[in-house]
Formats: sequence, structure tokens, C-alpha cells
Amino acid sequence: MFEKFTEKAKRILFLARYEASQQGSKVIATEHLLSGLLKEGEETIRELFARANVSMEMLQAELGQDDPVQEKLSTSVEIPFSDETKIVLRNAESEAERLMHPYIGTEHILLGLLRLEDSTAGRMLIERGMHIEAVREDAVKIYKRRALPKKKKETPFLNEFSRDLSELAERRVFDPLIGRESELERVVQVLSRRRKNNPVLLGEPGVGKTAIVEGLATRIIDGEVPPSLLSKRILALDLSLVVAGTKYRGQFEERLKGIISELTNSDDVMVFIDEIHSLIGAGSAEGSLDAANILKPTLSRGEVQCIGATTPRDYHKHIEKDRALVRRFQPITIKPPSEAETIAILEGVKERYERFHGVSYTDEALRAAVYQANRYITDRFLPDKAIDVLDEAGARVKLGKSSSYAEIKRVERELRKAVDGMKSALARKDFDEAVAYHDEEVTLRRRHEELKDLYESECNKILDVDRADVEEVIARWTGIPIQAVAEEEAEKLMNIEAFLHRRIVGQDAAISALARAIRRSRAGLSSPDRPIGSFVFLGPTGVGKTEVARTLAEFLFSSERSLVRFDMSEYMEKHAIAKMIGSPPGYIGHEEGGQLTERIKRKPYSVILLDEIEKAHPDVLNILLQVLEDGTITDAYGQAVDFKNTIVIMTSNIGSGHVDQTISKVGFKSDDRVQEFKERRDMVLAEVKRTLSPEFINRIDEVIVFDSLTEEQLGEIARIMIRRLNASLSDRNTEIVATDEACRWLVQATCKDRAYGARPLRRAIQKHIEDALSDAIITGRFQGQGVIEVYLDGEKLNFRDPVEVPSL
Repeated sequence: MFEKFTEKAKRILFLARYEASQQGSKVIATEHLLSGLLKEGEETIRELFARANVSMEMLQAELGQDDPVQEKLSTSVEIPFSDETKIVLRNAESEAERLMHPYIGTEHILLGLLRLEDSTAGRMLIERGMHIEAVREDAVKIYKRRALPKKKKETPFLNEFSRDLSELAERRVFDPLIGRESELERVVQVLSRRRKNNPVLLGEPGVGKTAIVEGLATRIIDGEVPPSLLSKRILALDLSLVVAGTKYRGQFEERLKGIISELTNSDDVMVFIDEIHSLIGAGSAEGSLDAANILKPTLSRGEVQCIGATTPRDYHKHIEKDRALVRRFQPITIKPPSEAETIAILEGVKERYERFHGVSYTDEALRAAVYQANRYITDRFLPDKAIDVLDEAGARVKLGKSSSYAEIKRVERELRKAVDGMKSALARKDFDEAVAYHDEEVTLRRRHEELKDLYESECNKILDVDRADVEEVIARWTGIPIQAVAEEEAEKLMNIEAFLHRRIVGQDAAISALARAIRRSRAGLSSPDRPIGSFVFLGPTGVGKTEVARTLAEFLFSSERSLVRFDMSEYMEKHAIAKMIGSPPGYIGHEEGGQLTERIKRKPYSVILLDEIEKAHPDVLNILLQVLEDGTITDAYGQAVDFKNTIVIMTSNIGSGHVDQTISKVGFKSDDRVQEFKERRDMVLAEVKRTLSPEFINRIDEVIVFDSLTEEQLGEIARIMIRRLNASLSDRNTEIVATDEACRWLVQATCKDRAYGARPLRRAIQKHIEDALSDAIITGRFQGQGVIEVYLDGEKLNFRDPVEVPSL
């Protein structure tokens, strides 16, 4: 029976007998046979386990057979096979006959174990997802591949300057290629042509061009390509290595000619050149040819098969200019996969990342990595950005597991100090101190062992990577707070109006519209292809249009620095468009980019304030149409800048004269004032329609007319402005407050300038309070700590000395 067994198969039987003897078993059971199979680690078995995505190391650890084998201990042990093991060996013989193999190898023993499903080893393999039909199919592919005639020639030049993708595919280094069937089939068709059989893959960075070539190498190894490609191997040529070290004229050409000579003499080699546009100009010097011109004749004759990969932009910029080079290649466009296809890709590769990080990815994490990355990471492409997010989320969770590692290192440092201290005390014959150090050493060693056990248990524990972990990674990358709405954030979102009213007096319509837009966005109901919100604020100067934008930036990002402000009076000329999106090529400042596009690239989640929009040139407003409708704008570099996570606020004074007429007067009833404001608002909106184009107005979410400020509202604004002085007085532990009479006096002092809103009030506070307070501080009048009260003293404001506030 054993004469047909290969040497590796016989070795497995020997190892199984040894395992049984070491465990004191009276028979060689199926689990001993499986242990021998894992211990031997034969190449075919490793490949079959890799194809099934089953970890041999984890299975071996579970069997408890990690001890090194010592053959001399088992040479005299004679242990019979169990009945189940005999059935497995007969199954192995049957599988070899079924596959028409002239031998019984390790793969047949594995198939024999899988056929006996009730055995211990069979159950362990099946529970991990190994199925006999799939393993049998893989074994046939491996046999066919190894049965092919080996006619590889020596290629020393290529070996020095390239990477053998076929060898890496045989070792299962590459991630599996999921989807991309049509693109791969197109590549195979071009490679099967008689002449000009050189495909070039065109796609944006990260869409999977190199992965398709790696997938082709894997398909060739698996025998899943036409017969004309079965014996091919793919070498990835590194042009930088070819150029490196060529100090003298002719060295580069000599290397390249040597590579071409090996390629033409080796029918089984295809060369893959990533970033193939780098052929243009590579290695050229004055009066010499570059790599592209040296390769052209060989490519056109079909003596060399080349697969290239580059981006559409580089192909157009470098290769399309050389018409003679273009006709040697067949472009194949590689588009980014859809979100559903990317999820399938992540499901195919997640096991390798789980094994590497020691974590488990939930289905929600996979979906979040695709959907959230596609929405918020706009400068990269699927599937690359989704895979990177998944990888970093796994690393984040993995690092979180080893929280006790830093404590272990700290204890080790303390332990070394204790040992050194004890040695030093013994040298000084200070035995009391030595005993104290010894006791400390014992305590630290005990603590060290406890921490090591804790660390090992943490490392062995498999944690889940969920949606929150993925969203945390994307938030750190982009600075966008996209985490799921927690209870405390939900409460905050429902109280946006209250937060804004802390600094904004009146203007309920504007605040309500902003709050609705933010809640729609955070709930995921707003259009993902437009800005979060776009508004036009109308009204007279000084009523709070700019202040609303500042307060909103502070609410969303805890800082007013997230407000990106542009004074549109600087864009009154037509050529000012270049200031926003960048100068065209050939003009001064092209390398610097545009003010608007560059700031949004750096801060993709911002409040954009376009102040006094009516002063901008109409062509500048036309540029903004693209932002308001599609959420993107193309800069001078041809790159799309994303505005989908911004709030666009435009202010204007159009029709403000109508609103000024609603300023309340003595005896003017509030109901009459409201009706009057509605009429004036309609007049303002009519004037806006005459000033701004219809296509611009139709792309705006809401046009909001700000009301003029009443005396009561100006008094409240005065209190807010005075309270802001407390930030400057905080280092003196002093606070300033104003009486109601003082606030009313400040409002009355600015009644002549009521048309300018709250700005005259700020100047009045500066003149009557800040200046006098500065003089009092400098002269030493206010040296104590407490509350300074501003009160009305006749026809002017005065200060009461600080009153100490008792500490609570």
C-alpha cells in the first residue's frame, strides 16, 4: 500500500506515529495524522490551506503540537493505525485514482481526512471552512501547473532589475482579486493578440491597476488562463533601478539592451512597467535615446510583451504626444469600483487583515469603511481608501489591546533600579538598605509576572472592529466629526438655536434655517452631492449677518478659526476668478493655487463666508454655481475640490434701505411693526431677484432677510459686548458688569447712527468704557479683585470700585 506514497507522504506517517507516542496513545488517530500534515508543512499543503484561508499555525496551536520534533525519540515506537486512520489512507488512495495521479501525496491525505467527516481531524477542518470539493479543485489546478514543461531561461539582467510577480503569486503573497472580471478578460484578450499585444491600464491612483496585474499572475499560476499564457511569468521592471548608478554615457543603454535581449530570447516572460509614462525621458542625455525610443522597435515587432499602468492624466501628458509609442499599446480604462463592488473586495481581503492585526471586522465596519470613506475622503479613490481605513482601524484596535505593555516597561525599569540599588548597598555593606531593595525587587517581580499574564491574555483576545472605530479613523484623517450621533450630541443638535442665541440677538428666521440645515446633514438626510447648506443673508449693516457665521463656526468646530471669510469687494474684476481657483498654466502664480480652493483643501469642513456678494463680478458668481449645485469646483490644476462638507453663507446689503424703514419708533405697535417688516422683506426679495441671476438664486437653499435691531435688542447686545471684556480681565480675577440704565444710555448715545446697526454701539463701548477702564487700571485705581460695576452717573458713565466676591 505504501509503495505509491511520496517521500513527503511517508514523512507525514512517521510524524503521526511520533505524535501518538509522545501523547502515550495506543493507536495513530486522525488528529495525529493531521498534526503530522501540519508539522511537515509541505508546499502543496501550505498552498491548499492558503487558498482555503485557513491558518495552519492556529490549527497547529489548537492541536497542542508546537514542540519541535525529535526523530530519534520515535524510531523504535511501533503503534498501529486506528480504524479511522486506515479509512483515511484508503480514501487517500481512492482520491489519487480519481484524480488520475500516479502517486499518493500529501494533498491526497488531506482529501482523505476531509472525506471522513465524522473523524476528529475531519470535523476540525470542516469547521474552519475547508470543503472537499473546493480542495479537490485546487489540488487539480496545482497538479496541472506543476505538470507544465519548465522552459524558463536564465535572465540575470531581469532578475537584478525586476520583481518576479509569478513567484510571489505562487507563494500567495498577493491579496485575492475580487471582481474586475471584465477588465481582466480584456487584458487577456490583448495579450493573446499576435502583434501589438501590449495592454496599458489607465486609471486613477488606488483603483486597482497593479492589483489586476497581480491577479493575472495568480490566474496564470492557477491555470485559469488560455493555453497560450499558461507558461508565462510576469516580471515587474523597476526603471529607477535600471537608471541608478549609470554614471557614464552608454551605461543605461547597455543595461536596457541587455534587458531587451533577455526578453526577446525568453518567450515565457512578460514585463510589467508601473508608471509607464516614466519611460519618456528615462536615461536620456544629450544626443542619446531615452528608454521609450529604445523599446519602440522591439514592441512594434511583438518580440516583447509589455503590460503598462499609468493615470489618464500622465498618459495624456507624456505618452499621447508620442504617436509612434501610442500605437504600440492598447489602452484599457480601469474605473473605480462601485460601493457594492468595494464591499465585496473588502470581504475578500478582510481575513488577511484580521489575521495580521488579531481582530475581527464586523459587517457594519466594512460598510462604514466604504460609504464614509467615499463620502468624506474625496481626494482618493475606491477601493484603496476604504482598504486603508480598514487597515488603520484594525491597527487602532490592536494598539488599544496592549494597554498594559507600557506598564510592563515601567516595571522593568523600576526592577533594574532595585537590582542595581541592592548591589550597590551590598558593596557598601549597608544590609538594611539591601534588604529593603530586595523586598522591592520581589514585589516588582510579582507585579511583572501579573502584567505579563495580563498582556498575553489581552493579545490573545480577539476584539471586534466596529463602525465607531472606522468613523474615528476617518474623523482623524479629515477633521470631520462624522461619528454616529450620540445622546449628548443629539441633545446639542436639538439646542442649536439656544447656543446661537447666546451671541445673536433676534434674527430668529436666520438661526432656525441654519439649525434645520445642520440637523438634516447630521441625520444623513441632506443631499450628499451638495454643500450642507447655502444661504444668502440680506439686511442692513451691523445686524449680525457676519456674527451668525462666526458663531456657527464656533458651534461646529469649537473655534472661530474654522470660518473661511472672503471679502467679495476684492473680486470686482473679471480676472479675479484666478484669485479664487488659481491662475491658468503659463501665468504668474499658477503654482500657488487659488485662495478659495487651497483653503478648502486644507479645511474641507468649514463655514465659508462670502461677504458683500453683490460687489463681486458676475463671472465670479458663475464660478460659484458649480459649488452650490454639485458641491465641487475644478481648480487650475484640474483637480476637483470638494465642498460637500461646507456651509456657504453669502451676505449682501441689497435692499437694506427698505429694512431700515422698519426701525421701531415711540408709539409704534409691535404687531404693526411685524406687518411692516413682512412688506419690506417682500420688497427686498424682489430687488434681489433683479440683482442676482435666476440660476444663482435657484441653487441657494434659503434667502434670509435680517430684521433691523430694536432698542431692547441693542441693549442686550451692549451687555454681551461688555461681558466679552471679562476675557481680558480674567488674569486680574476681575469682572465687569453694567446696569440697565448704563446699557440704555449707550443705546441712546448711538441713536443717530441706528442705520449702522450694532457697530456704533461697539465704538461707544470702546470710547466710554474701555478707554476709561484702561486709564483706571494704569493709574492703579483698580488693584483689588472683584466685580467692577458700570453705572450711569448723571450724563456720563462711571465705575464703582471692585467689590470682593466671597469664594464659594
